[in-house]
Amino acid sequence: MDDIDRKLIAALQRDATTAYAALGKEVGLSTGAAHERVRKLRERGVVRRTTVDVDPAALGQGVLAYVMVESSAWMGDSADSFAAIPEIVEAHIIAGSASVLVKVRSATTEQLQDVLRRLYAIDGVSGTQATVVLETFFERPVPTGTEGPGNG
Repeated sequence: MDDIDRKLIAALQRDATTAYAALGKEVGLSTGAAHERVRKLRERGVVRRTTVDVDPAALGQGVLAYVMVESSAWMGDSADSFAAIPEIVEAHIIAGSASVLVKVRSATTEQLQDVLRRLYAIDGVSGTQATVVLETFFERPVPTGTEGPGNG
C-alpha cells in the first residue's frame, strides 16, 4: 500500500459517498484510476465495507458502556453468543484480568443491566465490570499514516 492508497482511505473515511472524480482530484489520479485503486483496496480486504456514521443518541441509544467480562473458561469460541446480544456493538478477546471486552449501546441503564444479565447466561462467564461513558470527547477512524503535521 502506498501513499495514494492511504490518502484514498483517509478521504473515504471522511465521506464514503465521495465521487471517484473528486477522490481522483484529491489524490492526483483520474476518475478511472481512483475507481480502480478503491476496487483493489476492497478486493484485498483493506476496505471491508462502506457504512454510515449515525448518532446513537438520535436513535435512542444514548447509553454507552464498556464491559470487562471475566470467565472461568476460554472464551475464544463464544463469538456467536456475544453476537447474539444486539446491544453489543463490539467484542474483543483481551489479555489481562478479564477475558473479553465488549462495547454496549443501550437506551437506558435498565437496558444495560439486562445486557449484563444476558452476558452471565453465556457459558463460562463468571463476572462483569461495566464502565458507563458520561461524555465522549471524540472518536477517530483508523489512522492511515497521512495524519500529523503537514499531512492533512
